[in-house]
Amino acid sequence: MQSGTVWRCQTFPEAWQQVLHLQAAHISAQQEKRLFYTISSFKMTETQRTVQQASGKSLAFHSQKEMFEKLEESFKICAFCEKRPEQLSESQSLKRCARCLNVYYCCKDCQKEDWSKHKKFCPQLRLAAIDRVVEWLLFKGDLPFPTQKWSKPGSEVKTWDDWLSMQGDLSSRLDAIVSGANMKDLWADAGRPRPGDDDLKQSLWRVCSEFFSRPLTVALGLRLFGLSPASQPLTVHLVGAGPGETLAAKLSDYDELNHVFPGHQGIEVVMVGPEVADGPVLRPPLRAFGPKQRVYVSAYRGLYHHFWEELVEKEEAAKPDLVVGFNPGFDASQGLDQGWLPTLLLLRDYEIPSMFTSLTETDMTYSLQILLELEMDLKGSGANPFASLKPEVVGSTPNKPPVFCNSHYFSFQGLLATAELEEPEST
Repeated sequence: MQSGTVWRCQTFPEAWQQVLHLQAAHISAQQEKRLFYTISSFKMTETQRTVQQASGKSLAFHSQKEMFEKLEESFKICAFCEKRPEQLSESQSLKRCARCLNVYYCCKDCQKEDWSKHKKFCPQLRLAAIDRVVEWLLFKGDLPFPTQKWSKPGSEVKTWDDWLSMQGDLSSRLDAIVSGANMKDLWADAGRPRPGDDDLKQSLWRVCSEFFSRPLTVALGLRLFGLSPASQPLTVHLVGAGPGETLAAKLSDYDELNHVFPGHQGIEVVMVGPEVADGPVLRPPLRAFGPKQRVYVSAYRGLYHHFWEELVEKEEAAKPDLVVGFNPGFDASQGLDQGWLPTLLLLRDYEIPSMFTSLTETDMTYSLQILLELEMDLKGSGANPFASLKPEVVGSTPNKPPVFCNSHYFSFQGLLATAELEEPEST
C-alpha cells in the first residue's frame, strides 16, 4: 500500500486482513502484534482463546467488543477532507453521520460541504453499515437460514423472486435469528444502536443473498453451457477463490445445487486461489467420481495454472466441465501477465467453458475488452439474475454508488475463430 493511501475495510470478514495494512504506518510494532487477529479465532473470542503468530506468542483480543472497536477505527477518516484522527487538532474529533452511521466528519463545515454528494448515497450506506455487523452471523452459525426443496424445475427459476416463492414463509426462520443471543451480543458490542427488527430481517436476507448467489451463479453457468449433472457427474473449478469464499467455509456451502439439480449424478466444486483460508474445505480434490446426489467441496491454495500443472495434468484432480470466477477484478489488475494472464490463456487454449462475474457493469465491459484482446470466443454477458443484494462500499471514499457481488457475468470458451483469406490464384 502506498504511503498516504487509505482503504476502507468493507465487509468485516474480509476487513480484518486489511486492518494491519491500514494501521501499520501509524502504530508501533508491539501495537501491531496486539492488533493481529484472524477470522477463525473470532469464533473463539467469547472464551478468550488465543491465536498463534509465527513467533509462537499467544495473542488475542480480550473481547468481541474490543474487536469491533478496532475494526471501526479503520473507518475513521473524514469523508470530505480525508483527515485521519492523528491529523486533527486537540479540539477536533471524528463524528459519524447520524443517519447512516457509516461515514465520519471532522467538523460541521466538512459535513455541510459534503452533504450534496453524501445525501445520494446515505440510505444505502446505512444498509451497508447494518450488513457489516449482521454478516458476522455467518461465522456464528446462525446464517445462512435453511432452504427448502425446489417445487419448480430449475428452468423456471429465473429470479430471486422465483427462488423466494419456493421458500415458504421465512418469518419464523428470521424471527428466531433476530431474537437470538448472537444477534443481541453483536449489537451490544458493535458500538452502534441496534436497528429495528424489520431492518434486521431485511439485512439477514441481503447477507444470505450473497451466500446463495454463489451456488445459484454456478448453476446459471452450467445452464448457459448446456451442462447437466443429471446425465453425468460434473466438476466445477472456482478460480481466484479467496477469503470471501473460504473463510469459515463449510462442506455444505454449495448444497443448494442439490435443490437446483435433484437426483444429479454428482457435482464436485474445487475452490482454487492463493488466498484460500484454512478450514475443512482445504482438502484434496476427487480423483474419481464422487457420490451421486451429493456436492463435494474441496480447495487448493495456489495459483490456478500451478494447480493445473501439479494436479490436473497428473490426473490427481479431474478436468473441469466448467470454470467460474467470482468478481476476479482482472480488468483492474496491474501486471496482468503476473496474475490472471496464465489462467486466462490456459482456459482459452484448453477450450474450457468459463464464466466470470463482476461487481459492476463497467467492470464487465472492461473485462470483455481484455478477453477480446486475448482473442477469446465470447459466449454471452449481462446482468446476473442472482446477483448479491448486499451493497458493498469499495475504495477510499464512501460517497459513490455501492457495488454488488456477482452483479454481472460474462462467459467464454476457446479461441475466437477467424476467417482465413485464400490467396488469389496466380495468373
